[in-house]
Amino acid sequence: MRQLAAYAAVARAGSFTAAAADLHVSQSSLSRAVADLERQLGAQLLERDTRNVRLTAAGAEALRISEQIVNAHRAGMKELRRFLLGESGTVAVATLPSVAAVLLPQVISGFRRQRPQVAVRIMDGLERTVLGRVASGDADFAITTVGGPSDQLEHHPLARDRFVALLPEGHRLAEQPEVTWEELAREPFLAVGRESSVRRLTDATFAQVDAQAAPAAEAGSVATVGGLVAAGLGVSAMPALVLPLMGAGSVVCRPLVEPVVERRLDIALHARRALPLAAHRFLETLEEYRLQGGDLPPGVSWA
Repeated sequence: MRQLAAYAAVARAGSFTAAAADLHVSQSSLSRAVADLERQLGAQLLERDTRNVRLTAAGAEALRISEQIVNAHRAGMKELRRFLLGESGTVAVATLPSVAAVLLPQVISGFRRQRPQVAVRIMDGLERTVLGRVASGDADFAITTVGGPSDQLEHHPLARDRFVALLPEGHRLAEQPEVTWEELAREPFLAVGRESSVRRLTDATFAQVDAQAAPAAEAGSVATVGGLVAAGLGVSAMPALVLPLMGAGSVVCRPLVEPVVERRLDIALHARRALPLAAHRFLETLEEYRLQGGDLPPGVSWA
């Protein structure tokens, strides 16, 4: 690369003296670099006399190709510097669908205003899948519920998401300001699939209050469960953050008590892998949003 840049400078200037002055190097080092290039190519690139140089046919073609290579190298190094400064590249975020749809849009918008050349890739899924993407390196970090202990991941609390009762319009429990978990267990209960963190937490809470709540029906999607509740087929319990995903249909939400249950949302990082600078900048934007008290739905609070 040094030889190509030296040759291109001499060929453009038509003089070793002028090129050396432009590059702030000695004329002798410039002459050696060009001679080394000619020797490697096995071709004469310049015809020299005492005052100036002229390009041979091979020299003209070498200048064209040298400039392409030097320009591409310069552009590539500039792009690499932008990446190393966190100003380009892609931030890969693994997260729950509710976080992706409700919590992250404002953060992504603010981040993209500051760094428009950085793309954000959202990989939404269930808790186990999300944490697996961080462990495998597919995602830079995750925003998710707390799974089982892992020596691969470290967790940082981000938000708390309170459970509420989902009731059909006109349901007798909808007349109350609050609903207990025992009261909810006496109704036909509509559950999400067993792979969901929501199901894990609802099952654990029913067991805590010694209530039997065998699902009358279950579905993999919270939107489907919401539709079943709206149709009057039963009741359910959901974290407040998922309510905007319920879709069409009328349901009534009431705070769940005895006990009050919150799911904790954490930022999960790989414990032994350095975070790319662009991802670090994204987390800084998220932290700024949290410290400024960024908007959250009722029932959701920052940790």
